[in-house]
Amino acid sequence: MNVLLVGSGAREHALAWSMARSPLCEKLFCAPGNAGIAEIAETATIPADDIDDLVSFARERKIDFVMVGPEAPLVQGLVDELRRNNVRVLGPTKAAAQLEGSKNFTKELCRRHGIPTAAYGRFTHAEAAKSYIRQQGAPIVVKADGLAAGKGVTVAMTEEEACAAVDHILVDRAFGDAGAELIIEEFLTGEEASFFALVDGDTAVCLGTAQDHKRVGEGDTGPNTGGMGAYSPAPIITPALEQEIMATIIQPTVQGMKKDGYPFTGILFAGLMIEKGKAKLLEYNVRFGDPECQVLLPRLKSDLLELLLAAEKGTLSDAKVEWRDEMALCVVMAANGYPGAYEKGSAIRNLHQACAEKGVWVFHAGTSHVDNQIMAVGGRVLGVTARSETLKQAQEKAYRAVERIDWPDGFYRRDIAWRAFAAKS
Repeated sequence: MNVLLVGSGAREHALAWSMARSPLCEKLFCAPGNAGIAEIAETATIPADDIDDLVSFARERKIDFVMVGPEAPLVQGLVDELRRNNVRVLGPTKAAAQLEGSKNFTKELCRRHGIPTAAYGRFTHAEAAKSYIRQQGAPIVVKADGLAAGKGVTVAMTEEEACAAVDHILVDRAFGDAGAELIIEEFLTGEEASFFALVDGDTAVCLGTAQDHKRVGEGDTGPNTGGMGAYSPAPIITPALEQEIMATIIQPTVQGMKKDGYPFTGILFAGLMIEKGKAKLLEYNVRFGDPECQVLLPRLKSDLLELLLAAEKGTLSDAKVEWRDEMALCVVMAANGYPGAYEKGSAIRNLHQACAEKGVWVFHAGTSHVDNQIMAVGGRVLGVTARSETLKQAQEKAYRAVERIDWPDGFYRRDIAWRAFAAKS
């Protein structure tokens, strides 16, 4: 098959690495890709949100199957346009992608179909939102309704902080149209985890669990980022809890979306809060997480492309997902200054030495080839992943690889998986 992958991050590099290994994949293309993806796929300089050019490319290159990595083209309707042009693609339609594109859409779905989630209010005017905050008290959570690149959520520990977040979103319009509305949620306590399901419109199968590290600083301090590291599987999600999550959150969502006229096909990513063995939905994403994808796929024993095709064809009920009996951990290396202003154009060296140890992969995110050198051109730049028998071994292996990389202009957290080790001790 000729396969097209859309996107340019470390998630897409992990997807490219996984799909390229499938005997079903004869030729892999990626648009726009990055320096790491260019080593295993033919890249095309088409932005991931350029719907018209992506459709034209798929037709011209006789693409048999498209996998969409990031959320923006899904929310903008890339799947709809590809299907109109008779190109096979896995992902939700524009209508179904509202699960990620609008937090209010997801909250209303939860209300209609009895899916456990935090209590909330929806607002378009700052003063009404602030009045609600004062009624509810703090801590409380303020979220821009639309896509905000992982930066539209404030977990406010005081009413003043929450009101400032309201002004940032509704008055300053920091997120543009994505912040025309906001959601104010009850603050849930417990431990966060990521749960992934592959869905064909009717059937859903679990596609692994992980735990992410959103805060930029060690000990989960500082501002939120797109993710500074992850590990898989999530120890807090036991086999019994996995079954309960499928029964109380994932299946009701799949059935509810179909009943409401928005049948969902693709990757369903549930961000969960778990307390006392019970899970509540924090939010949905409609694609693989980043950096969660980088720890899920090295553990996957099954042929990823075969599973994705089964979901696209509606034959997931016959599919079997097999995993390696190992743990995986990813350390994200980011440019100094991230998630604030950061400099671009610094050289990265010794990447091949970092991968010399078996069971280590360096997935590229914000990288580019310039004059035969790998250059940093983004905020999150590399995802260094290791797989081993235990989480501790995977952690040690990943940090050994990180230390081999010569990049003075980057930084990383040194405590990925600290919660897992704290819980054990």
